[in-house]
Amino acid sequence: MSEPAEAFYLPLGDDRYEPTRATESPWDPGAQHGGPPTALLGHLLDEAAGPGMRLARISADFLGAIPRRPFRVEVAQLRPGRRIALSEARMVFDDRPAVVARAWAIATGPTPPSTGERIQPPALPGTGQGPDLTGWGYGEAIEWRFTRGGHDTASGAADVWTRVRIPLIAGEKPTGLDRTLVVADSANGLSAALPMTEWLFIPPSITVTLGRFPEAEWVHLACRSHLSTDGLGVSHATLSDPDGHLGEVSQPLLVRER
Repeated sequence: MSEPAEAFYLPLGDDRYEPTRATESPWDPGAQHGGPPTALLGHLLDEAAGPGMRLARISADFLGAIPRRPFRVEVAQLRPGRRIALSEARMVFDDRPAVVARAWAIATGPTPPSTGERIQPPALPGTGQGPDLTGWGYGEAIEWRFTRGGHDTASGAADVWTRVRIPLIAGEKPTGLDRTLVVADSANGLSAALPMTEWLFIPPSITVTLGRFPEAEWVHLACRSHLSTDGLGVSHATLSDPDGHLGEVSQPLLVRER
């Protein structure tokens, strides 16, 4: 494994950021994986929501390949509110957006008398239970420990514990939201139903709905992919931490032979 990057992004000031090698896509070394951009826009949208509000759902649209070079971020409020608010963030390269994300923030409140069905993820396996992803920036930036399936099984299902090794933004301690959104876009690749060396699974969008943010470093993904007979598919994942359910991930897929 090469020397890890300082963070996924280096702040340059004036709402500008530089992506590091840790954002590297598996398909193109000059492009970013969808996880770090979703996490950065989600981080900034959650900050913009203000005290007493928390990001509850983010939907990010990828308008094409995301270049691995400096960019700026624009954040705007679309629907203000004291209990529910909608905001938008854009990752802009040369005045053209490459990622557009919208997030609903909801005001926090008292604990309800019932919290619903209890979901308990599998126990965290010991070391040595992860794939060899050396030589790929994003893969190296995360620790992977599988509890079902594996990175190259092409079974359409995989369960894995993840731990982000580096901060999202240099100089800032990673938040629970950061740790979750960085790995959420991995759901489609982890649960690939066909060999990734022969097939492409391209998600033009991702939606993550969160009931809460994790307190611990480890986030578990229970991933599934379902492919249709006409070249489309759906990938989804249930997110958990050692205390139980966190939220859900959903992605539409373009499925094509290489």
